Amino acid sequence: MWAIAEVCHRTGLSPRTIRYYEEIGLLPGVRRRESGRRVYGGDDLERLGFINRLKSLGLSLAEIRDLNAVYGIGGSTQAMLSRLQDLLGAHLDDVDRRMGELSDLRDELVRYRDHVEDRAGSALGPDAKPVQDRREAQLAVASITPAEPTTSSLSTEKENQ
Repeated sequence: MWAIAEVCHRTGLSPRTIRYYEEIGLLPGVRRRESGRRVYGGDDLERLGFINRLKSLGLSLAEIRDLNAVYGIGGSTQAMLSRLQDLLGAHLDDVDRRMGELSDLRDELVRYRDHVEDRAGSALGPDAKPVQDRREAQLAVASITPAEPTTSSLSTEKENQ
């Protein structure tokens, strides 16, 4: 049995986080000493490790609480694992979508950078006239044509409206 300070040291979590997990039902049944202080056992440490791992995989606390509920209402380990598989599959789909969007963004940034390098190279060449002012530089950057919006960026824009 460990006091909260030791559990914090072992898990890297703050006392506030551990108490919050208890409050929202992620860490049920924490025992207390006669003095009222919380004490944690090996099962609690394992559960905190599991919660941390799920969070690092992108699951929200609500999703983790949902897994606890599936298991806690008489569900089997198999039911919980099936639900976890569904949640992880949905997160994989989301990661794949975001990776596609980031790839598109990277391509556009490379294109912009190359265009700016071309403009800067021609502006700095032996026959180049110097850029006269900030407005001229802004016009050079403004002449970069943006890429056509992707369907994913259009759907994101609609979601944000």
